[in-house]
Amino acid sequence: MSEHKVAIHWQNREASTHDGKPSFVHQWTFDGGITVDASPSPFVMSERSKEEAIDPEEAFIAAIASCHMMTFLTVAEKQRFSVESYADEAIGTLGKLENGRTAVTDVVLKPTITFSGDNQPSPELLAKMHQLAHKHCFIANSVTTNITVESD
Repeated sequence: MSEHKVAIHWQNREASTHDGKPSFVHQWTFDGGITVDASPSPFVMSERSKEEAIDPEEAFIAAIASCHMMTFLTVAEKQRFSVESYADEAIGTLGKLENGRTAVTDVVLKPTITFSGDNQPSPELLAKMHQLAHKHCFIANSVTTNITVESD
């Protein structure tokens, strides 16, 4: 198995909000060396966030969508389909769990996939390919969030 590392860094700077509290903008540095700004979602803590930064909810949804895509591409390749392009407009919903806690309760993946060549999957086979991708996606296997795929 593998180990993955992400470094998180936040520094308490001068008050940057109207109520005198410090911003929660911080940096994520991934093991490949890329650093990005992160902050709370503007929908959750607008006064302590940065609109241009990635928020944990977006990153979570992106991780699910990205993992599904890569697993789907692997499934398609094994079934000898040639994928020309794959685009997704994933949507996550923040909601309440039965215990009253807030969570990303649902993620809807909306992939648009273009296959090249004469070998095209039927709608039924495409649905099965998405089921296989979901079944083998590491991230989907790691969460309790309800994940659905709405494929065209």
